[in-house]
Amino acid sequence: MIPRLARSLFAVLLSAAVPALQAQPPAPPAPTAAAAPVKPEDELVSLKIPDADIDTVLSTLELYTGKIILRPAALPTATYNLKIERKIPKSEAIIYLQTILSLNQIGVAPLGENALKVVGLTVTRTEAPEMITGSAFDQPASGKVATKIFQLDFMRVQEFAAMVQTMLNPNLQGLVQLQNANAAIITDSVSNLQRIELLLRELDRPTGGMKPKYYTLKSAKASDLVGKIRTIITGPLQLQLGTATTFSADDRTNQIIVVTDPRQWVFFDELIGKLDGKSDPNTRNEVIYLKHAEATKVSTLLTQLIQGQTAAAQRVNAQSIRPGQVGPTPAAPVAPVPPVAPVVPAALANVPNVDSLLGSGSNEFSSLVTIIPDERSNAVVVSGTVDDLRLIGALIEKLDTILAQVRLEVVIAEVTLDDNSTTGIGALGLKLDGDKLIGFSGSAVGAGLSITSGTITRPSATNNVSGPWDLAGELAISATPRKNSTNILSSPSITTTHNKEAVFFFGETRPVISGTTSTPTTGGTTTGFSTQSNINQQEIGTTITVKPLIGIDGTVQLDIKQDISDVTGTVQIDNNTQYIIGKRKTNSYVTARSGQILVLAGYQKNKDSHNTSRLGPIPIIGDLLGGRTTAKNRVELVIFLRPVVLKNSAADNDEAMKRIETLDQKELVKQRLDPTYVPKKPTLLQKVLN
Repeated sequence: MIPRLARSLFAVLLSAAVPALQAQPPAPPAPTAAAAPVKPEDELVSLKIPDADIDTVLSTLELYTGKIILRPAALPTATYNLKIERKIPKSEAIIYLQTILSLNQIGVAPLGENALKVVGLTVTRTEAPEMITGSAFDQPASGKVATKIFQLDFMRVQEFAAMVQTMLNPNLQGLVQLQNANAAIITDSVSNLQRIELLLRELDRPTGGMKPKYYTLKSAKASDLVGKIRTIITGPLQLQLGTATTFSADDRTNQIIVVTDPRQWVFFDELIGKLDGKSDPNTRNEVIYLKHAEATKVSTLLTQLIQGQTAAAQRVNAQSIRPGQVGPTPAAPVAPVPPVAPVVPAALANVPNVDSLLGSGSNEFSSLVTIIPDERSNAVVVSGTVDDLRLIGALIEKLDTILAQVRLEVVIAEVTLDDNSTTGIGALGLKLDGDKLIGFSGSAVGAGLSITSGTITRPSATNNVSGPWDLAGELAISATPRKNSTNILSSPSITTTHNKEAVFFFGETRPVISGTTSTPTTGGTTTGFSTQSNINQQEIGTTITVKPLIGIDGTVQLDIKQDISDVTGTVQIDNNTQYIIGKRKTNSYVTARSGQILVLAGYQKNKDSHNTSRLGPIPIIGDLLGGRTTAKNRVELVIFLRPVVLKNSAADNDEAMKRIETLDQKELVKQRLDPTYVPKKPTLLQKVLN
């Protein structure tokens, strides 16, 4: 039925075009001018090949085209008779030769610019025939085989293929459907391609025109419903509706505007009517308890994510979007992502058919979602749709994880410098690589120790992380010979988490008068003033602030801030003695592996020392038995820092438990740590010693 209609329409168009061409008046003669040079393709030639074979025809074609003819050994045999009494242009003779070859099942395909390939007509479409990029009418009608892409705007490629199938040369079988692009690639003679193009001009039009239709929603929100429709209308269904069909949401009036062929209104009436139905309440409430993360920080992060996604969705919905198209079309196809199993919140565990509810959910947050933190219970209260709860539950599951932890061991040593030592590092005989400790001068032989990449190795132990010695003990053993001028002031150890500051302080607090207030007093005949001072306690000493950033490979990046203050003198202010406090601050950023020892030094000051004999304070006798000496020395603070990355397992407590074994009250400590622990009975020798 369709092919007969196509042939009838083509005949009517052709019959209407011929009289119009005949009715045109002859063109006026061109004005006389100088004779222009004749182009090679316009050169007049004679075309007479009576009773010729295929070789004669191909030789003539090679002569007129000036191109090399490549042919297979066997071609269909036939006798060619072509006699034209008048001379014709060479380009016209080439068209006649290619047409008569096509009539005898022989095709011609170009091979570059200087050769032609002659093959059987049935395989011509596989030999890269000429591709027509513009209109087929740009070339003269002939039997030359060519290829053209026909892009359809309104018709379906399936309808188009069924319509033109009978018009094509059956020997070529040159129709290829591109359903995703709604286009067709056709390989046929130029004459047939012109007929198909003329037919497509008349038939590829909207039937009745594109008209808008407005759907006012009663229950659903317009933008949410458009999102669901967009997920439904994809693939083959989108091709059936046509690329000209568009729909968009107007949240102000809660309407959906559909612009499409009126024949498709019935489809959208039923689809939107079913989706815009009454349903259970859209929102649900869920309390999600956190195990490791802070509720306030998690709530702030999720709120920012939802606000950013909502703003992006509003910008996209402001434009007219075709079904299945969101934003710019990607340049290359993206491999499909395997589906991820949805995380069902605890409140939805007993909801019937929860799998069916979550399985086809959206990956976008709705405008109804609300997130509030509860600091008291460290929980996040979420209100939203089922999809909102599913998405937020999946995000919280990934965020609520244990952060990596690190134990920071610090040793603060005071080194007295003599005239031969300029720095504390040199006085202690330390070997450094940058800020990292790599050895001691002479210590490896004297104590049987060695340092490899900042890790101290004992003769009977593997490394300093799991051994019984703390950092201060290892440094004391390694300093061979012992340094009488070295005094370890403090050796604290603290555990912190990733990106959480740890603060070490060693020093004292001293009272500092921050202000005084004088008020008049009246007592009898005496008038005076009472003075009241405001006193604050000021910390004076060494403060070390360390913020670790723990990498997945076990390295630790340390942001170290050092603040050292001491009293350098006093001054009288309003009859009050005030301290002169000297301050020194540094900020460094270093990277170390777990177990490496970092050395921070360079803080020097002058220190007065007074020495007397034990009887020195007693007059006369002290002078006889020993004199008094006063000296000024230079001292330097040397700070050793060792980060140890913890594994969040029982093995992290091995070092602490080994230290407990050295205590006199170890049995009591173990019993307090583990109520089920049974202390060992003391031996008779232990009872006697106690």
